[in-house]
Amino acid sequence: MATLSSCAADANPRHIDIDHGTPEQAWQQCGRLDALPRVELERLLPARSRAVILAPHPDDETLGCGGLISQLAAMGRQLRVVAVTDGEGSHPRQSPLYARLPDMRARESRRALHYLGLGEDAIERIGLPDGAVATYRAELRGWLHEHLAPTDILFAPWRLDGHPDHEAVGRVADEMEADVGCKLVELPIWAWHWAQPEDARFPWRRAHCLPLTPAAEQRKRRALQCYRSQIGADEGRSPVLPAHVLAHFVRPYEILFL
Repeated sequence: MATLSSCAADANPRHIDIDHGTPEQAWQQCGRLDALPRVELERLLPARSRAVILAPHPDDETLGCGGLISQLAAMGRQLRVVAVTDGEGSHPRQSPLYARLPDMRARESRRALHYLGLGEDAIERIGLPDGAVATYRAELRGWLHEHLAPTDILFAPWRLDGHPDHEAVGRVADEMEADVGCKLVELPIWAWHWAQPEDARFPWRRAHCLPLTPAAEQRKRRALQCYRSQIGADEGRSPVLPAHVLAHFVRPYEILFL
């Protein structure tokens, strides 16, 4: 997950301001999350299907569906996590971490996925430039065409999530549903920060709730702590993922757009 101050303009521009956003308390008090229909894992991932999770940056797979990954891994289901970029753009050049970010973030994601129950052989890295995925959509499409099967279930950030990399990955994933035949499940990530419970752009009619087992919830919390580059302060700069943002991702359930 990399931060930004604004995203591509649309009729009603989305804006990500890391210091100000919708607090988790507002989502919990609105009543909408409690009213969402539940989805069972067996319906989400039919027998013999493989879950392919597209992560624009290392950590997006854990933020968006770490609990899902943990539960599927515990069931012995087929899983593949695809790191689209190495996350090298999460810090400014003047940061002492800047030169080490690609290797550092890859290690963090491997450690996090280990806690979620996956080995290194379950991770694929494409290596597209962080912050420029939209420019390399053809390369991403080509890679996915080579590696996806019609029986795969593709999990990707919501195509209106608010970060240009997330949205580019989401739109390419939507194309794969049409071209390859694999079903797409979209994950809101940055949307929890910029959207409001009554925001008309939020696709509530497609939203479903996946309850997490207590074990999966705990494993996800532990995995999130592996991303030290993102949750720690950086020479006086606020963390990329401050506590009020992380609060959206420690719920006992995950929200999916089906």
